[in-house]
Amino acid sequence: MPETIDWPMRGKPRAMRRVFLVLVILLAFILFAGRSAVSYWVDLLWFRSLGYGEVFWKTWGLEWGTFAVFAVLTFLILYGAMLALKHTHAEDLPEDHTIYLAGRPFTLPVGRALHLAALGVAVLIALVTGAAIEQEWPTLALFWYAPGAAGGLTDPIFSKPLGFYLFTLPAWQLIAGWLLTLAILICIAAALFLLIAGGARALDRHGLPSSLPWRGVLEAAGFLLLTLALHEFVGRYELLLEHHTIFDGVTYTDAHVTLIGMLAITVALLAGAVIAIAGGLLKPGGRWLAAAVAPAIVCWVVFSLLGWYVSTFVVKPNQLDRERPYIANNIRMTRAAYGLDRFTQREFPAETDPGAADPANNQATLDNIRLWDVQALQDTLRQVQEIRTYYDFPDIDIDRYEIGGNLHEVMLAARELNLDRLPDSSRNWINDKLIYTHGYGITMNPVNGFTPEGLPTLYLSNMPVESTVPGLEVTQPEIYFGELTSSDVYVKTRLKEFNYPEGQSNNLTTYDGTGGIVLGGFLRRALISFDRGDITKVPFSDDITAQSRLLMRRNVRDRVAELAPFLTFDQDPYIVVGDNGRLYWILDGFTSSDTYPYSTQSSLNGEPLNYMRNSVKAVIDAYDGTTTFYVFDHEDPIVAAWRAIYPGLFKDDAAMPAWLRKHVRYPELLLSLQAEVYGLYHMTDPEVFYNREDQWTVATQTGLSGSGDQAAQEMVPNFVLMKIPGEGGGLEFVEILPFTPISRNNMIGWIAARSDGAHYGTAVVFDFPKTRLVDGPQQIEARIDQNAQLSGQLTLWNQQGSHVLRGSLLVIPCGKALLYAEPIYLQAERSPMPELRLVVLALEDRLAYGPNFDTALAALFGNAPSSLTSTVAAQTLATAGAQPAAALGPGATAPDLNALIGQASRDFDDYQRLTSEGKLAEAGQKLDDLKQVLAQLRAHSK
Repeated sequence: MPETIDWPMRGKPRAMRRVFLVLVILLAFILFAGRSAVSYWVDLLWFRSLGYGEVFWKTWGLEWGTFAVFAVLTFLILYGAMLALKHTHAEDLPEDHTIYLAGRPFTLPVGRALHLAALGVAVLIALVTGAAIEQEWPTLALFWYAPGAAGGLTDPIFSKPLGFYLFTLPAWQLIAGWLLTLAILICIAAALFLLIAGGARALDRHGLPSSLPWRGVLEAAGFLLLTLALHEFVGRYELLLEHHTIFDGVTYTDAHVTLIGMLAITVALLAGAVIAIAGGLLKPGGRWLAAAVAPAIVCWVVFSLLGWYVSTFVVKPNQLDRERPYIANNIRMTRAAYGLDRFTQREFPAETDPGAADPANNQATLDNIRLWDVQALQDTLRQVQEIRTYYDFPDIDIDRYEIGGNLHEVMLAARELNLDRLPDSSRNWINDKLIYTHGYGITMNPVNGFTPEGLPTLYLSNMPVESTVPGLEVTQPEIYFGELTSSDVYVKTRLKEFNYPEGQSNNLTTYDGTGGIVLGGFLRRALISFDRGDITKVPFSDDITAQSRLLMRRNVRDRVAELAPFLTFDQDPYIVVGDNGRLYWILDGFTSSDTYPYSTQSSLNGEPLNYMRNSVKAVIDAYDGTTTFYVFDHEDPIVAAWRAIYPGLFKDDAAMPAWLRKHVRYPELLLSLQAEVYGLYHMTDPEVFYNREDQWTVATQTGLSGSGDQAAQEMVPNFVLMKIPGEGGGLEFVEILPFTPISRNNMIGWIAARSDGAHYGTAVVFDFPKTRLVDGPQQIEARIDQNAQLSGQLTLWNQQGSHVLRGSLLVIPCGKALLYAEPIYLQAERSPMPELRLVVLALEDRLAYGPNFDTALAALFGNAPSSLTSTVAAQTLATAGAQPAAALGPGATAPDLNALIGQASRDFDDYQRLTSEGKLAEAGQKLDDLKQVLAQLRAHSK
């Protein structure tokens, strides 16, 4: 009796478990789909708040369209192939199969199980494939929307237009790779069916199935051979992208053997596919498979041997003659791909006579030589202008502004709010999201301006922002969007926002901009906060109203990357003070490709490329987040294609306000990449290129390594305001970089990338004489180190509880000579603020220094002696608080003080001489004498 009761009950818990499992899966899917839908909706609101709603829908359609097309095609191909294989082996498959679970036999219908397995595998692989190819939607979008010939330039081998390589070839590569993957999966499935079907047949005397069902394998192999033929055919064009030891692209052997061989292999693979498919239809057998692959193998062997013969016996004995036209192709196409054809080369005499510098006619250049090093200024501003610990200056930007009717080079720094610096007791949701919402103001100083205390001369400073220059003002100093603003905030709430500290109280404000997403009613507010992770706060906060706004993606780098993910952006935005008193960020946007024909390969942030253009300037309003993209390179086919896809996203550069255009600059990232390539590809003669007779590299200078030790480092581009020698124009804002011969320290060339007016986007390269040596940065550094007075003083400073910091060495063509300038700072161990102690200037055969630029310049051009003694004495007087003799009080006389200064000078000279002679004991005595004289000087000042 219990047995008859148990049997019906045993099925109910299982059914209930199945229902519960289905409900859990359904609920998880609804939650996942619902969260994704809310996330997309919030993104749509964000795009609309910026006026780019159509950009969202276009991107959404491209992404999901790509996913849907490839997921469906993958499913149909795989599922159809598996059903075809099942049908082919229907007679050979067993009807069922018995398996044992927990000791109990279960009968499994083989046909139904294979059908379900094929369905499940096809669905899973289709979803994974669709998601993977969805990430490549930009490639397919460019293929679909790209303009035809892309400028009319054709490659020298196939005569294909540039658009084929930039837009069509990447899509072909993607599709060929996708089809090859499917073909391999189908072959694996065919092999499994072969094993299953073969296992059901009677075994012969050797223990093998008496006959094998080869039809499915042959059909799968035919499909694989077809995809391999497509892959081989596309691979012919990829030869133009190959890297070789001497140059990149198609070589003599490739042109005369490899390309022909790849075409022959393509035909052989197509023939093999026909053989395999025909064999499957006629009389299946293993010999058909061998016959299918044999032609391709034979072609591969024959052309590999032929290629080896041509390379070894035809090319290598006469390599330069054979490869000359192909080297010329590589040089021409590489220079076009990296924009090197926009560089103008000129000879520069680099004369050694001081008069060649012509200081009288280059005074404007000399007045703008940068003495403030970026790191030194940043350290100083963090001490004197942060005001509170929760502010920070994340970066220093260099720009040019018209001040007092003249153009001046200045340095700017945005004062941003760093929430991580708030005290732990102040970190809560209200403070983080509603009160501490923005940074405030900027600083601006001339690149060579110092106060008597050694601090920067500030044009803009403090909170509220104060200006010392008429006409230069900041009327909207709040920074809601910047480099450190990486968290969401809610504005226009009932709470006042912290603006800036004001004595014992704080100045408060309320956001008055139009940026951000309006939160609206309760349901809308709940959905938005659910997406942003604030669901337990925002809907129930009394401080948030229907008019409140969400500011999200406030980091300017994240902002532009979300709007235009197909562009690469410089990670160093720079800030601009507008004529309207507002603050703006400018980011450089780049288009790139790794399929430009015959161009040498390089890399950017780990990604390969062989083509790059700075086609876009993105401008972000620091207050309301308005983001505008301006196209600056109308010859770039890639940005032209993106404009066809997103016509409402971009504006012409002519639409940029004239006052803003004055602050556009040549990007450092682009110049660094171009300089790397130019070091080799400035050689346009194939023979010189082949022999590497004149290879350049970016110059190095002495700087601090990561461990804090002095080490040689590759120089980075520096912005300077100068007159270009040999041109009659005025001051230009240029980005400079010197070159040296590879493995040498003397200078061989110098580049200036231009940023102003009609010259924007071009560069001028000065070639220095090859008949004599021109000192490079490392050699100037060595001359500084070898100067007895300078080296002795630097050694002394490094031993007195402080250390010496050497600023960036600038190399500036001035007249017909080269002027070198390097600031030297002294930083006490207990003080984070470096102080400018020396300015070192040099010409080819002269070196001078002084406590400031004017003194060093006078010494350099013979108007005053270059004396470290007077420099040290002046700094000693300033340190001791002493006054000049003409301003002495009644308790001292000028002769007494002058005598002490003279004695200090003699003691210091003796100390340096004895140190250089190795007489350390006597040098120590002289140092003690110097200390006594300095003590007397201090007594005079009291």
